[in-house]
Amino acid sequence: MDNESSMAPPTTLPFRAQATEAVHAGRDDLAALGLHAPPIDLSTTYPSYDSRGEAERIDSFAATGARLDGPPVYARLDNPTTARFETALARLEGTASAVAFASGMAALTAVLLARASIGLRHVVAVRPLYGCSDHLLGAGLLGTEVTWTDPAGIAEAIRPDTGLVIVETPANPTLAEVDIRAVAHSCGSVPLLVDNTFATPVLQRPVEHGARIVLHSATKYLGGHGDVMGGVVACDEEFAARLRQVRFATGGVLHPMAGYLLLRGLATLPVRVRAASANAAELARRLAADPRIARVHYPELGGAMVSFEVYGDPHGVIAAVRLITPAVSLGSVDTLIQHPASISHRIVDEGDRQSSGVGDRLLRMSVGLEDVEDLWADLCQALSGEESVRRTVSASPARTAAGSAPRPSPAGR
Repeated sequence: MDNESSMAPPTTLPFRAQATEAVHAGRDDLAALGLHAPPIDLSTTYPSYDSRGEAERIDSFAATGARLDGPPVYARLDNPTTARFETALARLEGTASAVAFASGMAALTAVLLARASIGLRHVVAVRPLYGCSDHLLGAGLLGTEVTWTDPAGIAEAIRPDTGLVIVETPANPTLAEVDIRAVAHSCGSVPLLVDNTFATPVLQRPVEHGARIVLHSATKYLGGHGDVMGGVVACDEEFAARLRQVRFATGGVLHPMAGYLLLRGLATLPVRVRAASANAAELARRLAADPRIARVHYPELGGAMVSFEVYGDPHGVIAAVRLITPAVSLGSVDTLIQHPASISHRIVDEGDRQSSGVGDRLLRMSVGLEDVEDLWADLCQALSGEESVRRTVSASPARTAAGSAPRPSPAGR
């Protein structure tokens, strides 16, 4: 997968609706096995009395990175339970393959290492990204060099040693959106990686718009219950083979119990995302009409994430919520709120953070499945707290001259 080669299209598969894939992908063989629930294989090693045969299979993996035929050898090479999750996620994203990792950051690390291993260490990236992704690129921890640009500057930023273009859309935490198809065109032969964590394949499938690599922090919506950590890359089989080799060498494997929980999470992903998105859209509408709110960010794509800027003290809001949980992460069935400048994006240089729209009064909320009236009541009482009402509404440019409420901003536009 170099800059001169093109990525093969996903393998042609029988059409099934997304809701059907979410429930059945990765499980199609269960009935023939006499099972209803997917089994959990916790083995770290597997017996074999044919050491010559094992040697040949290991040589094959070392040469190609392809999944081994026959029984597993060692859990760092492959695991049947996590393989089911990979199959299901690939079907949902519309790619030929997917490779799972211990976390979203482990997945991104593997992608960067895979590209750097063939001499393509330069990355072009668009801010904002998740704070740790930003830090991993900017700190040069993996020997990569990054050029930060806006979408319009991608083509000019690409160099002969550019191995990757990275965007996140909707972006964390401003929910800014980019035109994936236009960006993919600007990339030319350089692979475009889209972090699809916020949207999930329910709302967008980046490969259908020209992206060649799709990244998820599976900890978020794919798991959906705040009790499992993982990451996954959806891509073509050629790049997946390389990622498996990196995963084996670095050890960033997904535990089979996590693989089981993520596969289970996918079954309800469309239902959860749509229900939480409906709640989020309603909260965005109400926040936009609230005089205590300076600006609301909600993507045109929709989704379950809402960000908003307060006139008062954002820390006062965090301290005052009671039903909503003040915590990092997102994508759970319950609603979470956090202050990005203090936590998720604290590791990003302040100037870069501010210039990418992550201001000190911005709050990010991952909306869950609670009744929207209960969520709104909790937000209202938190916004009315003593520390959160130091505002200068009359001086705000976000208000019209007539004092009417601002419309929800589609993520910084």
